Amino acid sequence: MTPTHTPYDGSSKPFAIGLKQADPRDWIELDGHLDAYLAEKDRLYAELPDKVFVAEPDTRPAQREVLDLLVAHLTERFPETYSLENGRCTIAGTGRTVDVENPGDNPLIAASKLVQEDLILMRQGGNGWRLAAGSLCFPSSWRLTEKFGLPMHDIHGPVPGFGPGTRMAELIARMFDKLAVLVERFNWSIQADGSLYHPLSDRQRLARSAETATTFPGADVAAHAFIRVERQTLRKLPVSGDVLFTIRIHLDPLAVLARHEDRARLAASFAEQLMSLDRDQLDYKGLAADRDRLVGFLGDVAKAG
Repeated sequence: MTPTHTPYDGSSKPFAIGLKQADPRDWIELDGHLDAYLAEKDRLYAELPDKVFVAEPDTRPAQREVLDLLVAHLTERFPETYSLENGRCTIAGTGRTVDVENPGDNPLIAASKLVQEDLILMRQGGNGWRLAAGSLCFPSSWRLTEKFGLPMHDIHGPVPGFGPGTRMAELIARMFDKLAVLVERFNWSIQADGSLYHPLSDRQRLARSAETATTFPGADVAAHAFIRVERQTLRKLPVSGDVLFTIRIHLDPLAVLARHEDRARLAASFAEQLMSLDRDQLDYKGLAADRDRLVGFLGDVAKAG
């Protein structure tokens, strides 16, 4: 098992915007875990529908725009996996077909059931860009229902250096205003299990930051830790003018780094990124109690490399 993306190698700095132009062909990522991701989305929609999907009533045309763009992209880019016939998109190897001609009141749900990415629709208003609709089955320590309807600067309120009135908040707003091409960025975190559905309320985040107990029990931190990498893309929708934010989650056990062919460099860089985080940043990522243990493991990997 080799990680698909390694933003902790120094290519992406933590708590930075880090946007780069992306090739439109690479808008959506497809791998051998497609069926498992879609099965987990099906489970969450069945068990927790109100927690994984939100939408303002007047976003339906924009949701439809997203669905049409996705179907056109997927059938052209991955014809061996996606095919369109009689208004239904068939996903090879999964036993799934999605009605894309008559998707119901919220076409974004149909769109989300085609891909491993989560899909968030941002709309401009009097208080900036707000979260107007979204399918979020795989949250990285946040809750969709808490952020629904909020402007970007309030969504980022808990993130050190990104809240209302900060320079970063102003830069992000300006970037959304001027967005003209597909862009991507990466983020990473470390969690104690391999769950894709990883919600956390702002209240729980504050409680977590006040705790000193380890997140990873036992002497072997690598036995429990998983690296969670987010690949995020942004594109402006040509008709509605809304911005579509996609989030693709990649999960790898921390232990895979010890078997990576470039393990010495990756581990050393990862340890350096962890050491560069201040207390507020460590609290936000839930790593204040475990940073030194993680750095120790990574240091051993780097030395053995």
